[in-house]
Amino acid sequence: MKKSNIVLSIIAFISLALAACEKDDPTGPVGLPEYENYYYAGFLPWNNTGTESVFRTQTTLVKFPVQFHSAYVRNYDAEAKYTLVATGLPNPAVVGQDFNFVDKSGNIIQGNNGVYTLKFPQAKALIDTIYVKVLNSSIAGTRKIEINIIKNETSDYTVGNFSQAFKRFLEVK
Repeated sequence: MKKSNIVLSIIAFISLALAACEKDDPTGPVGLPEYENYYYAGFLPWNNTGTESVFRTQTTLVKFPVQFHSAYVRNYDAEAKYTLVATGLPNPAVVGQDFNFVDKSGNIIQGNNGVYTLKFPQAKALIDTIYVKVLNSSIAGTRKIEINIIKNETSDYTVGNFSQAFKRFLEVK
């Protein structure tokens, strides 16, 4: 009997302590001001193991969906940046020879020093797509390239990436 009273007293004390905790104010700030203009972009699905393997004769566009995370609507367009990495890849695929980055209509997108842009209007949370057109290259063999989302820091905002979803591989056979 004495033991059950002690257990009940402890449970009552813990319940009172938890009930006394201050609740979050839903009208107050949701985060630190220095992070209000910090966004994240990552490939879907959320992993770094995805390889899109295609034949060089493929005529349909290859799609790499990218999710942009934002809690706000802004008066600027946020840009996620992506680039190619060939380090450690034997016989890497080459942009302009094996494939091109294109818009959804198939128009070639030019990179700036090897860096490409995916624009998110008003910095709204959205899923967009990186499109790749395979060019039916005559060079023999399987060629592979890594596509990485990289950090984009401007005076207005920063778009970071997720360590578990920042890269995808394109393999052209």
